[in-house]
Amino acid sequence: MASLTDQFKYDVFLSFRGEDTRYGFTGNLKKALDDKGVRTFMDDKEIKKGEEITPSLLKAIEDSKMAIVVLSKNYASSSFCLQELSKILDTMKDKVVDRSVLPVFYKVDPSDARKLKSSYGEALAQHEKRSNSNMDLLQKWKNALNQVSNLSGFHYKKGDGYEHEFIGKIVEQILRNTKPVALPVGDYLVGLEHQKQHVTSLLNVGSDDTVHMVGIHGIGGIGKTTLALEVYNSVVCLFQGSCFLEKVRENSEKNGLIYLQKILLSQILGEKDMELTSVGQGMSILQQRLRQKKVLLLLDDVDNLEQLEAVAGRSVWFGQGSRVIITTRDKRLLTRHEVERTYEVKGLNDKDAFELVGCKALKNKYSPSYKDMLLVENYGRQLVDVNDQVYSGYTHVLKRAVAYASGLPLALEVIGSHFFNKTVEQCECALDRYERVPHKKIQTTLQLSFDALQEEEKSVFLDIACCFKGWKLTRVEEILHAHHGDIMNDHINVLAEKSLIKISESGNVTLHDLVEDMGKEIVRQESPENPGKRSRLWSSKDLIQVLEENTGTSKIEIIHLDCSIRVEWDEEAFKKMENLKTLIFSKDVSFSKNPKHLPNSLRVLECRYRKYPSSNFHVQDEKCHFFSHHTSNPFEWKGLFRKKFKNMRILNLQHSEGLAEIPDISDLSNLEEFSIQDCEELITIDNSVGFLRKLKTMSIRGCHELRRLPPLKLDSLEKLDLSNCYMLESFSSVADGLLDKLKFLNIEYCIMLRSIPRLTLTSLEHFNISCCYSLESLPEILEDLRNIPGLRLDKTSIKELPSPCNCEYFRSPNIADVKPKLVEFAIHNEERVLLQSSNVKYICVGNCKLSYENLSKILILFSNVQELHLTNYQFKVLPNCIEECHFLWKLVLDDCKELQEIKGIPPRLRMLSALNCKSLTSSCKSKLLNQELHEARNTWFRLPRVPKIPEWFDHKCSAGLSISFWFRNKFPSIVLCVVSPLTLCFGHQGGVRVIINGNRFVYTYSSVIHWRAQPNMYHLHLFHMQMENFNDNMDKALLENKWNHAEVYFGVSAFMYSGIHVLKDKNNMEDIRFTNPASDANIVLHSEC
Repeated sequence: MASLTDQFKYDVFLSFRGEDTRYGFTGNLKKALDDKGVRTFMDDKEIKKGEEITPSLLKAIEDSKMAIVVLSKNYASSSFCLQELSKILDTMKDKVVDRSVLPVFYKVDPSDARKLKSSYGEALAQHEKRSNSNMDLLQKWKNALNQVSNLSGFHYKKGDGYEHEFIGKIVEQILRNTKPVALPVGDYLVGLEHQKQHVTSLLNVGSDDTVHMVGIHGIGGIGKTTLALEVYNSVVCLFQGSCFLEKVRENSEKNGLIYLQKILLSQILGEKDMELTSVGQGMSILQQRLRQKKVLLLLDDVDNLEQLEAVAGRSVWFGQGSRVIITTRDKRLLTRHEVERTYEVKGLNDKDAFELVGCKALKNKYSPSYKDMLLVENYGRQLVDVNDQVYSGYTHVLKRAVAYASGLPLALEVIGSHFFNKTVEQCECALDRYERVPHKKIQTTLQLSFDALQEEEKSVFLDIACCFKGWKLTRVEEILHAHHGDIMNDHINVLAEKSLIKISESGNVTLHDLVEDMGKEIVRQESPENPGKRSRLWSSKDLIQVLEENTGTSKIEIIHLDCSIRVEWDEEAFKKMENLKTLIFSKDVSFSKNPKHLPNSLRVLECRYRKYPSSNFHVQDEKCHFFSHHTSNPFEWKGLFRKKFKNMRILNLQHSEGLAEIPDISDLSNLEEFSIQDCEELITIDNSVGFLRKLKTMSIRGCHELRRLPPLKLDSLEKLDLSNCYMLESFSSVADGLLDKLKFLNIEYCIMLRSIPRLTLTSLEHFNISCCYSLESLPEILEDLRNIPGLRLDKTSIKELPSPCNCEYFRSPNIADVKPKLVEFAIHNEERVLLQSSNVKYICVGNCKLSYENLSKILILFSNVQELHLTNYQFKVLPNCIEECHFLWKLVLDDCKELQEIKGIPPRLRMLSALNCKSLTSSCKSKLLNQELHEARNTWFRLPRVPKIPEWFDHKCSAGLSISFWFRNKFPSIVLCVVSPLTLCFGHQGGVRVIINGNRFVYTYSSVIHWRAQPNMYHLHLFHMQMENFNDNMDKALLENKWNHAEVYFGVSAFMYSGIHVLKDKNNMEDIRFTNPASDANIVLHSEC
């Protein structure tokens, strides 16, 4: 820890009687203070040889923030000590400077010094004999002793215990009452406050029950260290020890991990001379020595898991209440170290960026009034009328700098500093240069993340940075698969974890503008003067030069052009590009002559332009794997597929305007993926498409004018999407067994489709024929559909289900919104015995007006059902025959607003949702909240308008973010309950989180729930929690033979009440408490928060 204050030369002045305590108590106190970073003056260490001792001491007293006076047995016998004491107390009278005095009565009674008894009385009597009538000085000494004896301090007498423990209390007092000096952060801090608050909330420094590790991640130069230091400075005074390990990556590379461990031992424990022989030894010592200390540790710029394991291996290394802050560019590193609390640093908005670059560029000229005027001009603050000659020239160039930096603080500081004392013209010139070639400092900082990648990861990053920024992830994966194979997916994940790229919510690949520039500069440096020797080309200027001058080489792997150009060339330029794998023209490209050759290495060819390729496009023994063509003149490419591209794997013609016909493509025998999605004018598909034996995926979605499909003999087809083909009337025949690998079949919104041919679909997993309004019957099923999780028949004209012998094989028929006559058929015409033996496990009947009698019949006929959804059903009573559904475990009654009674409870029911069932009677809700019911089953119930936690719950709390308890030995089996205006819903990531001793664990049910607002109504949520519901090994977080703290977060702040009930038959009640056992509170099993 740094010195406690910059205003004084010393933090503490030690006043003591040398012969009593110099080599004992006071010497040990001095070392303890030094170990904590407290700058302490002690006369035999600080006075230089040859100086007059008294003047030097007097000056040291004036230069000290506080004094510790060690009043020992012979202290008063020294006139030197008494003069020193008088001077110390005189300095306290200075009201301008805040000083303090702390007396320590070491083996003397404070009353002896105050009343001048015992050795103090004897000493003053001796001074009086030698004073030669200087009674004023004698009286001053007596007053000083009296004054210091009346101050609050420490008293140590014989038998009080170990001196080192007593000294520790003194040091803690000094640290507690004196604010440490902040570590230097920066001259200009803008845009940090909100992010600082967010990270501080993650630290949760108010809780001493657990140890938290918080990870701060983001790209280089985004301000991770600055933010971490700001947070560190704001909370460091709350900890017993602290350490800032800066530049962990650099220091570990230069000096090794042992060096880092020694710094940690020195700064927190004062172990400056400890020798470590191995990293493992250092880990053991750190764990042993820090586990009783509440410490704050900041690990800056970590890039390797070994670094974290060496200095902060696990939370159990540190004392309760400790916090570890980690900054890194690699989010995956935090995940691997099980750091649950993370924050990604955000770039500056334009207003803050403008302020930062202005501060750096104009410095003293950037006055507050001038700043406000600039900000109002550009970002809408109140105008300040200031006449400043600097203003008029710099606004535009500063705005350019803000746009260029894209919120990156490093770039803003570098550019702003370069602008200082420059003319506007010089600044404009510098920005022009940076836009061509990145500033070296910015490039070097950002490139550190790139340099840490594996070779193939580097290649994938450069592909994306140079060519695919803003593209859909799925398309990027398709293209790069031809370059890197399946492992490319993992490479993309690594790049995202290292903050080099991001995947947007809409599924696009994005990256910071300066990170993009960094990648492009790496490629440019491959051959600064000759673009034909670079691996990737994206600039129209460079590409025209390479094509027209025929300077291409085997170095070129990707060409991507996203602008319209005209090329005057000799047709041969592509021939030299022997390793060209991807060729993409996204805009109109006009060639003076058609190219004669494409290299055999080509795997991806994508053309969105209109004028090329033509039918006489010459291709040799093509091995292209991917072709994508978006055009308004489809007949230009017909000849391209005749005896060419035999190795093509993907053909993407989606969104092609004017495309009316798919011609003969029988020569594309290796085609695996074929998409003509949203070709709205397509009328005809050649029969050759139906004979592509390697085709796995075919999307014909959104072909509005297509009326028929060719015969399908696709024995490798796994996915077929025909949805939104509005005019499709029928399939042609499908040969038996030739769709037996089909897993996905979507015919949704084929509104003119009347029939589906005979099908053999033994592998089918998804089958959707909803909204086929003209479809009157299901196809004849030849084999059982045992893999189907759901069959949607809603919004069709189907009047009957398949024959009874096949009905039993439907695993999950969903009959939501089916016309009433279908239900009547099922009820009246099927034989009950066959249906009772059915394997139907899922029934969804919603938005219907079935009678009470018909609902009862359905429950009887489908008594083996496991999940029953009756959402928005208009009925008042759920009949008691539901008790006969012995396998029913999930019942959803949401929005059944007229429902009043549930007559019976199925014997295996565990999950019940009755959201918005506002007519449900109190007696019915009481029956559903019966204690015996919930103690006997692992239940999850949601009920409306229950105003309080049931009385049988052991522990209840009012509003808050979480509910806590303590346990030992094993995690208890409990029932949790929440009353909230928000509803806890199934089917989405999020929800309940459990923190045990600072370690976060995933509660299994939380992966299928989320909260949603429910206006004007509160709901009760009741669910079980037990050790088996966690998907992580909890043992690693539990303290052996000690109390463990558990905190359950419900993910929202808007709840009214929460409660815990302990399952008595599954727990030892002596091992559970609802108050902190550390406070020696009695066990509380019925409590209110």
